[in-house]
Amino acid sequence: MERDYGKEIDALREQLDTLTKQKQIKYVKGMFSKQTDKRLTEMMEELCNTAEGTGAVTYFGVFASGDRQSNWIRNQVDTDSLLELIESNAAARVLACIGSNDRLNLLLALLRAPRTAAQLVEQCGYNTTGQVYHHLKPLLAADLVKEDGNTRGSYVIQPHRVQGIIMLLAGISDMLDPKYTQGSWETAE
Repeated sequence: MERDYGKEIDALREQLDTLTKQKQIKYVKGMFSKQTDKRLTEMMEELCNTAEGTGAVTYFGVFASGDRQSNWIRNQVDTDSLLELIESNAAARVLACIGSNDRLNLLLALLRAPRTAAQLVEQCGYNTTGQVYHHLKPLLAADLVKEDGNTRGSYVIQPHRVQGIIMLLAGISDMLDPKYTQGSWETAE
């Protein structure tokens, strides 16, 4: 019996199409620059091979300011759940809370060190403590900032919120300079 190579190739193409549709996320070897740490490249390959749905995000980091430090590791956050933050308006509420230059300046000053309202007036260029309290109030209500338990009248970033603020800034950085993002957004024909 003679083999029908055309038929075999067509069957293999069909199988490949099925596998590709089942696994929309794919890792391409050599996708990242040679300067990327080999361990991170291996982690990316593993993430691409295990992610389900629309994808996953894994991240870790360290932020230190003075004698304070925040460390975090988050493994395989499902991107479908991240997209739900837009659908539920949670993302809009968070961005509205911090979305003014005045509030961002307060967060910056407090990320660098605990500060009193008077220090925030001086540091951020306000005229009165009333202006500081006006912009501090929504940050306190959103649990981003708290009064420092060690120094009365001094404010700090909530320790469990440091990671989110830093990661949000990392995301903004990527939006402004996409050199660390690889892939194609065009539809395959």
